[in-house]
Amino acid sequence: MLPTENPEAPILSLLSLLIGAVAAPVLGRWPRRSALAGFGLAVLGSLAGLCAAALVLLTGQTIAFSLPLTLPGASFAILVDPLAAFFLAPLFLISLLGAIYGSGYLAKADGPATGRHCFFYNLLVLSMALVVCAANAILFLFAWECMSLTSFFLVISDHQEAPVRRAGFTYILATHLGAAALFALFLLAGAKTGSLDFAAFNGLHDLPPLFAGILFLLALGGFGSKAGLFPFHVWLPEAHPAAPSHVSALMSAVMVKTAIYALLRILSFLPPAPAWWGGLMLVLGVAGGLFGIGMAATQKDLKRSLAYSTVENVGLIFMALGFWLYAQATHHYFTAALALAGALLHIWNHCLFKSLLFMGAGSLLHGAGTRDLNEMGGLLRRMPRTGLLLIAGAMAVTALPPFNGLVGEWFIYRGLLEGGIKFQGLAAALPIVLVGLMAMIGAMVLVVMVRIVGIGLSGEPRHQGAAAAHEANGRMVGSMAVIALLCLAGGLMPALLINPVVAVAGTISPGASDLLQNSGCLPYWIGGMGIGVVLLILLIFVGSRLLASRQKAAAPTWGCGFLFPTARMSYSAEGFSELAHRSFYCDCLRPRVSGGQPVALLPGRVVFAHDAGDFFLQAVYLPLFRTAGGFCSRMRGLQSGLLQIYLFYIFGAMTLLLGWLALD
Repeated sequence: MLPTENPEAPILSLLSLLIGAVAAPVLGRWPRRSALAGFGLAVLGSLAGLCAAALVLLTGQTIAFSLPLTLPGASFAILVDPLAAFFLAPLFLISLLGAIYGSGYLAKADGPATGRHCFFYNLLVLSMALVVCAANAILFLFAWECMSLTSFFLVISDHQEAPVRRAGFTYILATHLGAAALFALFLLAGAKTGSLDFAAFNGLHDLPPLFAGILFLLALGGFGSKAGLFPFHVWLPEAHPAAPSHVSALMSAVMVKTAIYALLRILSFLPPAPAWWGGLMLVLGVAGGLFGIGMAATQKDLKRSLAYSTVENVGLIFMALGFWLYAQATHHYFTAALALAGALLHIWNHCLFKSLLFMGAGSLLHGAGTRDLNEMGGLLRRMPRTGLLLIAGAMAVTALPPFNGLVGEWFIYRGLLEGGIKFQGLAAALPIVLVGLMAMIGAMVLVVMVRIVGIGLSGEPRHQGAAAAHEANGRMVGSMAVIALLCLAGGLMPALLINPVVAVAGTISPGASDLLQNSGCLPYWIGGMGIGVVLLILLIFVGSRLLASRQKAAAPTWGCGFLFPTARMSYSAEGFSELAHRSFYCDCLRPRVSGGQPVALLPGRVVFAHDAGDFFLQAVYLPLFRTAGGFCSRMRGLQSGLLQIYLFYIFGAMTLLLGWLALD
């Protein structure tokens, strides 16, 4: 048995989620009771887990316990240290608010549908928590597979639609390709240490460079596929639009972070990282940032655009982590500490503002009946609360004060500039180039968010659904409002974010916490800037209210010579970002446009088509998936249905196992 310290809160959390998963479908005949049991116990379990994570973060103590299992090599070993608690806190927070939001989102669903949804939702939260808490490889892989399967069933909630089924197939295939790498990773690690407990994996510190490099590549591929790291990202833009919006928020804000947690945990077992590990992560991160935000700018589907934005944010996190490893390998420890703190801060910040944006997108879908930006317009007047909260999320993701996004990006920029000063020779050019690329990514983020707010919320309705839009219910708006307030609190009081991040950075990289605290450069001043922006907004608001009493005159805007202007004359979502794509991106990443141009005095009908599909999905992954599908179809011949053949398979497997044991 491992030493046990206050395991009551984690156990209560896991049991509440498990009971909620079972109770909701059992009560499926009664929709309100099913929703109350499923979502209510999800809230209770998330609240208990959040308290446990906060306790560990505030006190620095570790919660650990273990139960033996009959499966060889397996144990129900749980460990909640500061690193695990750092990821559990946003996991349980977003799960709690997602359950409240989901109860409003599915308010009109029938009982069985609500029961099924709560079953998979509770199990998804439970499995994600087990992934972060697991201290045994078999328990980790079991939780990892449960996380993949439960999220798959949530993605295909609307399985009657063919695009949803296709998205589910892409997701489950991509996630199991990554799982294959993880099985190989833990088999090699267990064979080397003689145990599958994470405590024994500390013996991997003495591995030779080649073997350590193989384990690192397996971890990067396996966890990178779940995190949405480029070029393993293809499932993410397919799955997020298909899933219910609070599930999209949970997957984008939390589930992809469990993979980043697992990568950090594996890195803590391996020898000190050589420079090429960091360089590889850095290159993939920068490529993902540029590719993700470029694709986000071309999508007319709001949730698909936000999904590609997640690819961009994951790219920034991996860029910062890669720069941390590279700087640490070259003995620039203060630079490394800044980059690590920036990555950790961006993990927390992204959990908040991306969940807010996905919930806002779900509210627009709920109220206007569409995800297509070209069919929106004028929604800020019809859905003012949702619109303002969506604008708050857009300001946070673009790192504008007074919201929280600026804090994490400041650390990353500061680390890059510090590297530009301290690195020698040609290496000094690397961080300067990264500053420019990160600034370019930031500019494109601004384009994407202005596009969403301007096309979706401003102007006039472009579709009858937008014209008849209605505000979301109180549970949906309330959940978004809490997240928006947390984003605002992070910007006005950055110490709430910086202090725990600095402490956790010290557990990942010994000495990083002291370097950051003694540097005198922690950006607490960002809070003052945020307060100034809030005061300016209040001043403008008061001034506008004072002027509101004056007489107003309403008149149409100048129509540029058109007698009957319509909303169709305004910018489309594709047209708004066309200039940016022409300026910064190569042909293969630009949208493909087909169709003729009107000719002659009385032109005939002209068809215009705009395809913003994923180049890597179409050119690389779909052919790979088709090849794998063809191979599996040919393997069906092994399932002949004859009992004699199956007995022969068993005999062959037993012979191979006995031969293996004899050689061992």
